[in-house]
Amino acid sequence: MLSTLEHFSGFLSMERGLSKNSVSAYLSDLRHFVKFLNEHSVFNFNSVDRDIILKFLAECRTDGMESSSIARRLVSIKVLFRYLFQEKLIDNDITDVMDSPKLWRLLPDFLSSVEIDKMLKVFPATGKDPLVFRNRTILEVMYACGLRVSEAAGLTISGFLSDQNILRVTGKGDRERIIPIGKTAVSLLGRYLTEIRPKLVKSDSESTMFLSKRGRPLNRERIWAIVKEAAALAGIDKNIHPHTLRHSFASHLLENGADLRIIQEMLGHADISTTQIYTHVDEKRLLNVHKQFHPRG
Repeated sequence: MLSTLEHFSGFLSMERGLSKNSVSAYLSDLRHFVKFLNEHSVFNFNSVDRDIILKFLAECRTDGMESSSIARRLVSIKVLFRYLFQEKLIDNDITDVMDSPKLWRLLPDFLSSVEIDKMLKVFPATGKDPLVFRNRTILEVMYACGLRVSEAAGLTISGFLSDQNILRVTGKGDRERIIPIGKTAVSLLGRYLTEIRPKLVKSDSESTMFLSKRGRPLNRERIWAIVKEAAALAGIDKNIHPHTLRHSFASHLLENGADLRIIQEMLGHADISTTQIYTHVDEKRLLNVHKQFHPRG
């Protein structure tokens, strides 16, 4: 498959006349796609179906990729498959009828309040195990603030302003934002910093909030594993990942009447259109309001 990409590269540069940077962008997107295919035991382009493409785009979304970047990846795949079909390297172009504008706007998975509660409680905040308490605190803070996994990994102790109940977060593009944090998460974070973190930290110069048992900063992969473990222990039969907590945060705020612009600011979305994917959760409430107040309801 990688050798096919090399021929495709030549086609883009010589026959399509694309610049070196444009060709490089296409190939970068497609190498990610091929890696994903191989991980799912798909080793030739003739075996690719629409479902596997949708799964690839969904994984891009759950990794926190912006809609514009996902759209670009889909365009790269469509151009590749058009080329493969023209060269008779595949039997048909399955991407020909795929509706690009809608694919990266697929509704995000989110958990109900009951499911969130089950997930949080698998790590009790009452025992003596510092790692269990740490894990509970991580989940509470990620859900309370709608954090990306990279933002949770990058939290610092100075970013928690306990007297104001706010968290200072550094998001994409090194943009800093301030997020209110609820009383449950505030209480756990306060206890973590005073009782638990001192048992884990090995160096006075270490400023990262969440640490491993060896005193090192937790990375994205470890936090991802903690979220997956919590979901499994809670018996939640869904494809849960750290972004699910972020989706749930936004969906639950909207369900309870929060303004979309405020949610946008707390999520750190540069564009309101990115936040609008959460409006699906409000459909039931809108129908009830219409039924109650419209004269023809």
